[in-house]
Amino acid sequence: MDMTPPPQPTPQNRARTPRKLAFVATEDWFFASHFLPMARAAVADGFEVVVIARRSAAAAAIEALGARVVDLPAERRAVGPLALGSAVRRLAAILRAEQPDIVHCIAIKSIVTGGLAARLAGIERRIFALTGLGFLGAANDPARRAARGVLRRLVRGPLESRATRYLLENPDDAAFLGLAAGDPRTVLVGGAGVDPALFDPEAWLEAPPLRVAIVSRLLWTKGIDVAVEALRIARGRGAAVTLSLFGEADPANPKSVSAQALAEWREVEGLTIHGRTSDVPAVWREHHVCCLPSRGGEGLPRSLLEGAAAGRAMLTTAVPGCGAFVRDGLDGFVVPPGDAQALAEAMIRLAADPARARAMGASARARVLAGYTEADVGRAYAALLRDLAAA
Repeated sequence: MDMTPPPQPTPQNRARTPRKLAFVATEDWFFASHFLPMARAAVADGFEVVVIARRSAAAAAIEALGARVVDLPAERRAVGPLALGSAVRRLAAILRAEQPDIVHCIAIKSIVTGGLAARLAGIERRIFALTGLGFLGAANDPARRAARGVLRRLVRGPLESRATRYLLENPDDAAFLGLAAGDPRTVLVGGAGVDPALFDPEAWLEAPPLRVAIVSRLLWTKGIDVAVEALRIARGRGAAVTLSLFGEADPANPKSVSAQALAEWREVEGLTIHGRTSDVPAVWREHHVCCLPSRGGEGLPRSLLEGAAAGRAMLTTAVPGCGAFVRDGLDGFVVPPGDAQALAEAMIRLAADPARARAMGASARARVLAGYTEADVGRAYAALLRDLAAA
């Protein structure tokens, strides 16, 4: 791949005020689920917004904001230099045709392909939004440590331009990239943000039983198996607790929960597998505790933001994003990743004290209102765009 630096902008181009923004994501449904507040803020600030991603029915929600969706077909399982080169060439061609002033790349894969494509297309103003390290951050074996080192050198090396900004969801990811606290190129935001008006913290079913729910894709990295084992332990010790799973397996993800595991879990007493839901507020009207026992690789999980906005106690793990958001003993309990026994102990404690669970939920909602709303994220993003436009 030709990595010759692109020609510098002409004085005429430098004088033009940047007014076109291109988001690069793998899937439009992922963008629609998490990043509409940013697109809305950009449109409101006068930007022409283009979202480049694999197109699906979710495109309608994006286009309703006044943005356009440009289809970028991709095979999620395709890996290796040949697949990367093909993806970069397709994306670079789209960027040359669209001629955006700013390219905003979302998540690791899009940062790599989008960063290379922006370089080839001669676009200096880049936003790299690291939404967690995903599979690379979920374990600490030598192979993944090495891969993280390669990724860091790539992002801070050939992918970075003089006008690159970093939009991050937790301080651990900033440290991973070698960005010091207060670095003017870095903006920390409250994840995707959440609209607290959609959730009713006063809706509260009487306990027992303590109703725990997980709203997430059913992946090994999310610790779903740990939660199921914790439920077994808690109920085995006499705790009145149930667990509901709202989400689907993801066959395109190598760490998806298998069909065999799901079949076995359906026999677990106290466990209900509901499948994917489009009504998350309804989930929290019927549950007391929001659980996400992640093994790592998170930015700031939307499921935690939504559960907190609903005024539900948190059960999560001490991994980047989760442990930074949930204050242990105040908003809920934070346990070591992969520790089913510790998670079961937390379930038992909350089952024995529903009033404490409700108080923790109130604390979690107050935390959301103090800087993690869609409005907060939109303001921070609009300020970032203005800063980058002036770069």
